[in-house]
Amino acid sequence: MFDIQEELKKLPDKPGVYIMKNVHDDIIYVGKAIVLKNRVRQYFQSNRNLSLKIQHMVENIDHFEYIITDSELEALVLECNLIKLHHPKYNTMLKDDKQYPYVKLTINEEYPRVFLTRTMKKDKAKYFGPYTSVGAVKDCLDFIKKVWKIRDCDRRLPRDIGKQRVCLNYHIGQCSGPCNALISKEEYNKVIDDVADFLNGKTQKVTKMLEEKMASSAENMEFEKAAEYRDLINSVKIMSQKQKMSNSGLKEQDVLAMARVDDDAVVQAFFIREGRLLGHDQFFLNGVEGLSKEEIMTDFVKQFYAGTPYIPKEILLEYAIVESEEAIIKEWLSERKGHKVEIKVPQKGEKSEMITLASKNASNAFVQIDEKKKRELKATAGAADELRDLLNMEYLNRIESYDISNTSGYESVGSMVVYEGGKPKKNDYRRFRIRDVIGPNDYKSMEEVLTRRFSHAIREKEELREKNLDEKFGSFTTLPDLILMDGGKGQVNVALRVLEGMKLNIKVCGMVKDDNHNTRGLYYDNEEVPIQKNSFVFKLIARIQDETHRFAIEYHKTLRGKVQLHSILDDINGIGPAKRKALMGYFKSIEAIAQAEEIDLAQVDGITPKLASEIYTFFRNRKGGN
Repeated sequence: MFDIQEELKKLPDKPGVYIMKNVHDDIIYVGKAIVLKNRVRQYFQSNRNLSLKIQHMVENIDHFEYIITDSELEALVLECNLIKLHHPKYNTMLKDDKQYPYVKLTINEEYPRVFLTRTMKKDKAKYFGPYTSVGAVKDCLDFIKKVWKIRDCDRRLPRDIGKQRVCLNYHIGQCSGPCNALISKEEYNKVIDDVADFLNGKTQKVTKMLEEKMASSAENMEFEKAAEYRDLINSVKIMSQKQKMSNSGLKEQDVLAMARVDDDAVVQAFFIREGRLLGHDQFFLNGVEGLSKEEIMTDFVKQFYAGTPYIPKEILLEYAIVESEEAIIKEWLSERKGHKVEIKVPQKGEKSEMITLASKNASNAFVQIDEKKKRELKATAGAADELRDLLNMEYLNRIESYDISNTSGYESVGSMVVYEGGKPKKNDYRRFRIRDVIGPNDYKSMEEVLTRRFSHAIREKEELREKNLDEKFGSFTTLPDLILMDGGKGQVNVALRVLEGMKLNIKVCGMVKDDNHNTRGLYYDNEEVPIQKNSFVFKLIARIQDETHRFAIEYHKTLRGKVQLHSILDDINGIGPAKRKALMGYFKSIEAIAQAEEIDLAQVDGITPKLASEIYTFFRNRKGGN
């Protein structure tokens, strides 16, 4: 038994990370401390200074763990890594785990290459980025190949010079052939200098070169070449316009501004390199209710820069980092960068103007999010409300949908898909491998699935009650408000029979199909309820139906993949592929074979009276054993 008050006395006077856990041993919060003893004790003293969110967290703490570190900096790094790994419920969480593309120029090689990468290493290569569009990076690389003919092969040069023929890129004019010494090392490295200038935003030189080549081609009446150079010049202008920012005060900065509404926040980021706006993006955080803007910005900076490989020289913020963490965060970022990183909150000038622009974009993001949420609400909770009204139900939140999938009765499986508030709740999905039904009998299979699902719920509720635990801790205890069956009257009656036998009062609704097997309405309370095909409720039912099919078929394919063409007949001694084929050809189904008498089985070619007796006994024992 974990005694929190006793364990608090054992906390050390050292820096480290503390990990709060609930009764299920789930990590619900991760934090760092300069002195573990002082920081962790604060949670269990007066809660007057704790936010409502943290108060709820403390109420759910069953036990805690801690990891001692040598310094606060080590604690910060460990905290960031643990939050990213475990996504604790009560930490402010950055929703987007993005890996941006970079352009890598391998100047650490004798014959450098240029290519896209998403990781940065300490390998003395040059990295350009981050770019927020993979398409933009690919356009840039295509342009470089066409203009400067840089190699992109993985041959080790100069070691491998002359060992292989030149590749296709050379023949199509996108490589200068250093692998066969078709360009000198000095000339190749001059080209690399031009590429580096271009990637740094210095486009005047390449534009002038292309204009000269275009003019020369036109004079020599090589109009196709001239047109190619013209297109390349236009490409330079487009790329330059996308990236250019006429702001001499900004060189290498990330600009971060924030907007928040209730429990959500959005951070707008501008990435500026060599005075160019190289990219911009928005990042969404949840769990921010009760936190100050400074606390939210601090959490974002820690999580974002723990995951991005590039650290700029300067980070401009709309709101300051929490004072107690500013020094250690600067130290951490500077260590990662390799030289000093500045964090500033500009109040005037060009930098302040950039913050204002980023802030406007962040606020605008919430307007767009609100509109998106309204559309989603109509399609989810709104559609569920429509269904409730359509069926004259008082309350409808949780819908469970069931389906059966099999191949000729073999490896039958059932799926249970759950929707709450019109949205899938995937953690509550369940799969059932049919145990007691022989042959392709969907009604019997469905009866088994429903019986197992609700028997489990009843049994689990009793066990939790005996242990004085809340029902929410059970995996099957939450019952649906509505069961949605893929079939019509027959499937509905199966479900009602199971529920009646267990004395459960749950509404059941079936999907009625037209001649083309498309849903046209619902079977409910012995009546067909029509649905408008363009309504939100129709689309919701279609989504649930498709998801239930997908989940069942996915499981069935998994099992089928394990046994391939295995048949239940293969489990009978003396039955091989030929006899199996003969039996299926004669009886047409596994179910018919299972119900056949010995004399009928012996009529099949290759089935002796002794084998007929084996088959008969096998299926009778199987049925009796269930």
